Amino acid sequence: MSSAPKRKAVVLLSGGLDSATTAAIARHDGYELYALSIDYGQRHRFELQAAKRVGESLDVARHVVAQVGLDQFGGSALTDEIDVPLDRDEAAIGYGIAITYVPARNTVFLSLALGYAEVVGAADLFLGVNAVDYSGYPDCRPEFIAEFEKLANLATKAGVEGTLEFHVHTPLIRMTKADIICRGEELGVDYGLTHSCYAPDEKGISCGRCDACQLRLKGFAEAGVKDPIAYQTK
Repeated sequence: MSSAPKRKAVVLLSGGLDSATTAAIARHDGYELYALSIDYGQRHRFELQAAKRVGESLDVARHVVAQVGLDQFGGSALTDEIDVPLDRDEAAIGYGIAITYVPARNTVFLSLALGYAEVVGAADLFLGVNAVDYSGYPDCRPEFIAEFEKLANLATKAGVEGTLEFHVHTPLIRMTKADIICRGEELGVDYGLTHSCYAPDEKGISCGRCDACQLRLKGFAEAGVKDPIAYQTK
């Protein structure tokens, strides 16, 4: 007897630590992975190269890189000529909404993932958002995810006709960065393939000073695991 086909899942794959772990969790849970990365005009474009490496390591069935020019709007240190904050302490990182917030980014990303999912017949979308170790982004909150899931089933042919019931999975949302790293280690994630930095140099070497780098380094330290990527020397 032939085995039943795997369930399909669309995974948003940025190339960062969180999305790589999320994809590994989805694969471990038995899904066939359809990866989606977004070229949105981000200044730290090295993450797209990392996403390709991570996708290959996880043997995704298909990897689409969609282009959306959010840099045309600007309004964020990731898409505009605004300095990326460096050397902020833990209190500053945890206060308010950082200038690295990209307006409506996860709404746009999930909408694209939803279209991809409807085409390939995937009822499940995976997103590596986190509401514990993060920079206050409103589109990383559980409330947002719950409301988007409702929208997904209202706004699609598959949802209206009942051929698919969409679910948005956020397996990391309540985990600390250390917890995420430990789970990834259990699943064999190669974090040396990932890229988290918002302010890399021209060679793609991480700064070690932006919020993303500091949260990453703190997570590895608390997990008792050595971060395998290189950092710029001060």
